[in-house]
Amino acid sequence: MRTGSHVMSLLAVSLNVQVLEALDERPLALAELRRQIGHPPVTTMRSYLRRLTALQVVDRRQEADFPGSVSYAITDPGKDLLAVTAVLRRWLVEAPAGPIELGDLTSKSVIKALVDGWDTGIIRALAARPLSLTELDRVIPTVTYPALERRLTAMRQMGLIEPDPECNGRVVRCRVTDWLRRAVGPLTAAVGWERRSCPEAAAPGKLDAEATFLLAAPLLDLPAALQGSCRLAVEFRQGSELAFAGATISIVEGKVDSCVSRIEGTPDAWVTGSVLDWFRWVRGSEHRIELGGELSVARALADGFRDALMAGAAT
Repeated sequence: MRTGSHVMSLLAVSLNVQVLEALDERPLALAELRRQIGHPPVTTMRSYLRRLTALQVVDRRQEADFPGSVSYAITDPGKDLLAVTAVLRRWLVEAPAGPIELGDLTSKSVIKALVDGWDTGIIRALAARPLSLTELDRVIPTVTYPALERRLTAMRQMGLIEPDPECNGRVVRCRVTDWLRRAVGPLTAAVGWERRSCPEAAAPGKLDAEATFLLAAPLLDLPAALQGSCRLAVEFRQGSELAFAGATISIVEGKVDSCVSRIEGTPDAWVTGSVLDWFRWVRGSEHRIELGGELSVARALADGFRDALMAGAAT
């Protein structure tokens, strides 16, 4: 699984969300917790609670007054996970075909299609430009042609991708929808939670950074007079060496003229930071994001990126 996918898959299961929301009010004994969330089977309940306890989002407490009695309480990482849930829920409400409720069958299908597209690199590839199935097969050789076809079909049915109207001839190319672009909000929130609270999860990599910036670029709301180019880069630690990945965005009269994953060259401005610093910047907390070059351009791009990711999110 790619970074962020573990959390998204966890929240696709309604019982996990129901447990966290019930415990957010107060600690509960197992019997009372079951009553509040609709009396799931005891064995099922205990299985889910073991997983949530292992992730340290729920704390299992032995009651001193009654030997053998236990209660469950939400932890600080669990409360942070509920904040990710709020971002995901708001994104689902914006679905093109109408609001989707987190936890129902449609939301499970949407999240599965999103996670599959994220894990395989389909989203990264289509964020750069529309591609046909045959072209994707050449770009992503690690996934079989039938598997790519199944995932593309699911993503199209769920409203994540659509045929590119500018295609000519018999070749059908797919492009990401605006709704999929706005999925950078819950995806980034999930990545941030994993980096802070689940260090054993997959570490973010080059493709994650590129996909995030490429998806978000068309969503940027920038000053009308803004002109110039800016490199947005994420810093990764590879052993004792630093590596960078991201995108270079060109702005003409306040509009994104181009966004490419190449970060070489000498743009007018740049914004650089680690994964956690970027996440802290988005959340408005203390960070070490570095801005350089033409600071008005760097600041406008950084602020626009933050606003795009946090649009509709609970803060």
